[in-house]
Amino acid sequence: MNYLAHSILSFTDQQLVGNMIADFIKNNERENFPLEIQEGIKLHRAIDTFTDSHPAVSEAKKIFSPLVRLYSGAFVDVAFDYFTAHLYTEKELKVHSQKVYNILWKNEIWLPENYKKMLIRMEQDDWLTNYRTDQGIKFSMLNVLNKAKYLDKDIPVFDAFLKSKEELQFHFDRFFPDILAECDTNFNPTS
Repeated sequence: MNYLAHSILSFTDQQLVGNMIADFIKNNERENFPLEIQEGIKLHRAIDTFTDSHPAVSEAKKIFSPLVRLYSGAFVDVAFDYFTAHLYTEKELKVHSQKVYNILWKNEIWLPENYKKMLIRMEQDDWLTNYRTDQGIKFSMLNVLNKAKYLDKDIPVFDAFLKSKEELQFHFDRFFPDILAECDTNFNPTS
């Protein structure tokens, strides 16, 4: 899953911090953080593992794999954030996004420097809210292409997304209730 889904699948502020920074720290650095942030890091990795092994995600990857091969999972993650965003009204999503940015900045002491640099851009361009729009998804997919070392920057992944929206929605609808249940069962402190 991508940033929006990771933020939504967090149950506490400290879990959110760990969940959002997990890709920016090494596994052996995890002990440098408070226990609840460590829980968020574990949550992030559990989400990624569950996602990578889900049959609906495997089917969704087939849409992008002819274009981007092993990077197909990254594009499914971005596409699924589009459908995650549409589970909420625009106003609800905007409130959630602002809350996430505020929590992260309140915990700035725990944010790796490279994450802080990205967070500035994320907040300025309001990535979390903009996952709701085609343009926001196009921007995110271009970001993935630009970061990928071995991919041509002109691969029409956004066109594949637009052409396959209905099929991707079908796979998302099979997947998302399962990841919600998995996270609630294993990481929600109030469950």
